[in-house]
Amino acid sequence: MAGKTPNATTPPPAVSSCLTVLSKRADFLRAARARRQGTPAFTVQARERSAEECQGTAGQGIRIGYTCSKKVGNAVARNRAKRRLREIARAVLPVDGRPGWDYVLIGRPDVTASRALTEMQADLRRALAKLHGDAR
Repeated sequence: MAGKTPNATTPPPAVSSCLTVLSKRADFLRAARARRQGTPAFTVQARERSAEECQGTAGQGIRIGYTCSKKVGNAVARNRAKRRLREIARAVLPVDGRPGWDYVLIGRPDVTASRALTEMQADLRRALAKLHGDAR
């Protein structure tokens, strides 16, 4: 496998290195109390981290979390929805996200797995603009 070329859909290392995945429940709970913006296929929760949380180089980047409840479907459907959310986050957040912010993408039943990825990317861009107060 040493001669295997990287997958064409894999983002360049610079893009993927600016996103850190949330893993602690406390981070998800803090994001749940913050701003939120709904889209047809998912909901975005966004929270600016405090200065204490941004200490060091690891805290300066964009952190992202993904969640899908059992309302989305069985494990296969939830994982498919989360894969699609990860894909749009990789494409949009390095450009339109803000360092020092946490974002949580929450999948919706049926729509997250079936909506076109280009439409979902446009939805995420619009949601981020509204959350950050940008006029678009």
